[in-house]
Amino acid sequence: MSSVRIKKERRSPERRRRRSRSRSRSRSRERIRIKKEKPDDSHRNGHHGKRESHDHSSHRRDDAGQSRDRHRSRNDDHQRVKQERVKQEREYNDEARRRDRKHRPQNPFSNSDQDRQDWGGQNDSGASQDSEGENPNPAPKDQPNFGVSGKLAEDTNTFRGVVIKYNEPPEARIPKRRWRFYVFKGEETLPVLHLHRQSAYLLGRDRKIADMPIDHPSCSKQHAVFQYRLVDYQKEDGTIGRRIRPYIIDLESANGTFLNNKKIEPKRYYELQEKDVIKFGFSTREYVLLHANSKDTDDDMD
Repeated sequence: MSSVRIKKERRSPERRRRRSRSRSRSRSRERIRIKKEKPDDSHRNGHHGKRESHDHSSHRRDDAGQSRDRHRSRNDDHQRVKQERVKQEREYNDEARRRDRKHRPQNPFSNSDQDRQDWGGQNDSGASQDSEGENPNPAPKDQPNFGVSGKLAEDTNTFRGVVIKYNEPPEARIPKRRWRFYVFKGEETLPVLHLHRQSAYLLGRDRKIADMPIDHPSCSKQHAVFQYRLVDYQKEDGTIGRRIRPYIIDLESANGTFLNNKKIEPKRYYELQEKDVIKFGFSTREYVLLHANSKDTDDDMD
């Protein structure tokens, strides 16, 4: 033991390095030899790996194809169900149309004798007589109506979203004389209404558009209009003059407008005189027309 220990101690570092190098060389030669002895195995292993990768890719392709087939089958099922529903709806609609045709009355303007008989109960002989000879008393045809319908005025005569039933005439003017309404309810005197600031005043129950609101339930929303008009008149010397006069017009109200306790016709101007009394509907309020200089008799000249 002492001799071996001495020998180990006597080994130099250089000798150890040489010994380790020889061992590493021998190991590398052994590896090269093993590789040279087994080239076919490594080649086979490489091909086998390729086959395995090819098998995995083919399996993936098969799975993708199967999923596509499943999706196609689902889409086909949905399309089939949709087509069946559409077909059922068409059949139901056709059946409903057939039922409607059965219960629908015949056209009275049809040329067929059967249709005429079904509609008016006319027999074949009457139909043949009408077709052979002329009707001695033909029904009058509707003539064209070129009157004003008022549809064009709806776009321009709208105030606060409400279509006004009335349009001012071309001769509308603002008066110089200060006319007023003195309002009485029984023995009670109500505030005075001044009527000289504009050419027309709309009276009605709709406070949104009315110039002079009338709150009685018997009055219409657009009941009447107090209008000033420039009209011609004959003077004492025979000449023609022009003056502005007050008028009242009823807008086809439900319960009417009364001038001196007489109901006036709708859509017609009535000239007002001083001290005339106006009532609206069933309201007990009386509107007496006066002006600032009621004692004077001067006309309002233009």
